[in-house]
Amino acid sequence: MVMPAPPLIVYLHGFRSSPRSAKAQAMAQWAAGFPDMTWHCPQLPPSPREAMTGLLQLTANWPDEGVAVVGSSLGGFYAAHLAHHRPRWRVALMNPAVDPARDLAAYIGENRQWHAPEESFYFRPEYVDELRALDLGAPPNTSRLFALIAKGDELLDWREMLTRYGAGRSLLLSGSDHALSDFARWQPELTRFLLRP
Repeated sequence: MVMPAPPLIVYLHGFRSSPRSAKAQAMAQWAAGFPDMTWHCPQLPPSPREAMTGLLQLTANWPDEGVAVVGSSLGGFYAAHLAHHRPRWRVALMNPAVDPARDLAAYIGENRQWHAPEESFYFRPEYVDELRALDLGAPPNTSRLFALIAKGDELLDWREMLTRYGAGRSLLLSGSDHALSDFARWQPELTRFLLRP
């Protein structure tokens, strides 16, 4: 059966990021080219438990087919968690976090938003435990998984990302960086995955 373009797409940004990130904006512009597509890119709260509760509420009545979740960094970790609840959804991950409970423990305290440095939030110690509780491992349906992983990621280890998320279709970049500053070069590969039959 040939699948149409996903009518529902949700984009999940990373830690200290927002819907104003360059990748989120580029994907929103791409989605706008499909009149029948609904695009969601919520601002995620600092609490991982609250973030996931909100995402599960947002998607509770969404169908099992025709949905794609795109996640970057911490958003990739959240997307992988959602895939355990909805294994028939397409899941695209960009430099996805593997062990955010370990990595974000260093960020307990006040943090500033990347795209609005005048705005800050407090990352509480209990959020580390909330991240640990959300860790369900790699998405179960590898045929619905795409991972875009940069060896030049300065924050996350590409080997860890590839080990956990590389069982599906993966694109391993020889350079680039955590933010995927050259995203325009790789976006067509990601969108082909989202639209493929």
